Amino acid sequence: MSKKRIVFLTGTRADFGKLKSLIRITQDHEDFETHIFATGMHMNSKYGKTVNEIVKSGFSNIYQYINHDEIEHMDRTLAKTVDGFSHYIAEIKPDLIVVHGDRVEALSGAIVGSLNNILVAHIEGGELSGTVDELIRHSISKLAQIHLVGNVRAQQRLIQLGEFPQNIFVIGSPDLDLMNPAMLPPLQEVKTYYGIDYEAYAIVMFHPITTEFDHINEYAKNLVDALISSGKNYIVIYPNNDIGSHEILRQYKRLENHKNFKVFPSIRFEYFLALLQKASFMIGNSSAGIHEAPYYNVSNINIGTRQNNRSISSNTIHCDYDKGMILESINKVATHVANPYKMDDFGEGHSDLLFINLLESNNFWQIQHQKQFQDLSND
Repeated sequence: MSKKRIVFLTGTRADFGKLKSLIRITQDHEDFETHIFATGMHMNSKYGKTVNEIVKSGFSNIYQYINHDEIEHMDRTLAKTVDGFSHYIAEIKPDLIVVHGDRVEALSGAIVGSLNNILVAHIEGGELSGTVDELIRHSISKLAQIHLVGNVRAQQRLIQLGEFPQNIFVIGSPDLDLMNPAMLPPLQEVKTYYGIDYEAYAIVMFHPITTEFDHINEYAKNLVDALISSGKNYIVIYPNNDIGSHEILRQYKRLENHKNFKVFPSIRFEYFLALLQKASFMIGNSSAGIHEAPYYNVSNINIGTRQNNRSISSNTIHCDYDKGMILESINKVATHVANPYKMDDFGEGHSDLLFINLLESNNFWQIQHQKQFQDLSND
């Protein structure tokens, strides 16, 4: 039997963290030929050119494609990625395209796959989120034939969207495969690598809210004001390169050479996890605060609307964009008591094994390319 050719499409440091264990297990398997289409933030030096981290991970067959210029326009980025990826798959001729989440790069992969009669597997469909990401995620789900979801609730939502139940597989969230503390690099090694000398610190990740662009500069100013006023130490990681990121980065310039702040365009995923595991808390509006932080029982201050409707643990404190409310939450987080992490939210950390078991099944490759809406039963 000839090898099945699989293309993983990745556009950000975040989705690469979700795909990494799945890429590795397929690359190491004799029945599969693995390719990576790296684009988006990975190719942007301003955000750390994280394609270098993909290369350092030891992966091969990496195709690098620049899909945007300095000014981010999501519609133009979508169009350019569709064009580039279409030409790429015409050469590679994959049997399966794997995309993750709710970014325009993933939507591009799903569009190209569905219009070229190639199976598309979507990871973590059926989740809920805020802003335009919600629309993109569900659009990808409607284009994909195969769904690799994090939990039963996501599975049920996809059934509500009219998807074939037999093509929805609960494998958990693949980044848990990398999150076991025993697998992480030592904290001191990470601190030395990034020049961090704080004993105690919090992690800041604040992304643009594209539907609230007119206010993003005010939001970012209030956050920076509150962080400075708190007097605590912070590791700040650049936002996603969505519309509004320039406004956030403009405010972050105020943190340059400040003794309480270390600002990085990006941090290698396993190194980020090692820092997060020992952080005093996390603050911002990143899904990492909703997802990864609870795994380590680290409290999270979630600011604003970006994570509306996500599965929220008791580790999270919500607040508005007001400087006073942010400061109040920072002061409160030290005494915040959270419940232990619930395994049923994101799986048990062996998504890669569940994934490879699916790929090894003949039934998987018999999944029909043609989709049809499935009505809910009246029973």
